[in-house]
Amino acid sequence: MSPTFAQLGVTLDQFLAFVVVLTRMSGLMLAAPVFGSREVPAQIRALLAFTLSLVILPTQWTALVTAPSSLIDLSLLIGGELLIGYTLGLGVMTMFAGVQIGGQIVSQTGGISAADIFNPGFDMSVPIISQFYYMFAMAVFLLIGGHQQVVAALLDTFQSIPPGAATVTDSVVDSVVRLIMQSFSLGVRTAAPATTALLLATLVLGLVGRTLPQLNLMALGFGINAVVMFILLALGMSALAWLVENELPEVMEVVYDALRGMGDG
Repeated sequence: MSPTFAQLGVTLDQFLAFVVVLTRMSGLMLAAPVFGSREVPAQIRALLAFTLSLVILPTQWTALVTAPSSLIDLSLLIGGELLIGYTLGLGVMTMFAGVQIGGQIVSQTGGISAADIFNPGFDMSVPIISQFYYMFAMAVFLLIGGHQQVVAALLDTFQSIPPGAATVTDSVVDSVVRLIMQSFSLGVRTAAPATTALLLATLVLGLVGRTLPQLNLMALGFGINAVVMFILLALGMSALAWLVENELPEVMEVVYDALRGMGDG
């Protein structure tokens, strides 16, 4: 015979509060950087979500959660809470998508876009330079405490979005558009130094080819482009770290606006 809530010393309100916390945390674990990575086994993510929910739960004992009167109401409650955590994680993940775009631009310009590697984080094959940028940005994210900021942001959502009050409004759509624009802008800024240098190297090779047509520029040009690209990669790591460190607060602010919009609706 299964024990009841009363026998376990837990009220229905407390159980619903735990469901809300666990569902929001699960949404974050599905999409957030590091936590939602495909490299992390699903069992580890589930255990992490459950453990963090137990840590957060005492702060939400007094949360007023309206008990769902039907299965449809329960589905709407769980779906809304899952959407909050997923929106937070996915919003921050757009920053890494921008870094990956920058790596793809550099790979295309440098002529090594055929050297692909599988990226489990995005479930697709990407150029090796793009994967290198992605992993470096992820390391910077961890070093500056980005994973802690994401969890702290989820805690803040309990103040701005009461349980069961998540809605999608125009402000949420505007925030999504801003995130996409910032992601593309980050990609362009990430690729700008290397792309500019590679284009200048190509221009110089073109001038040399006009002056000395007997040279085999097909073989020479590929080698020079590769050397220039790797030198710039070595010199540009600090710039990429600076970009990620400065972009994260802006991305978090846009995500905050989106989440506040979900609560205001």
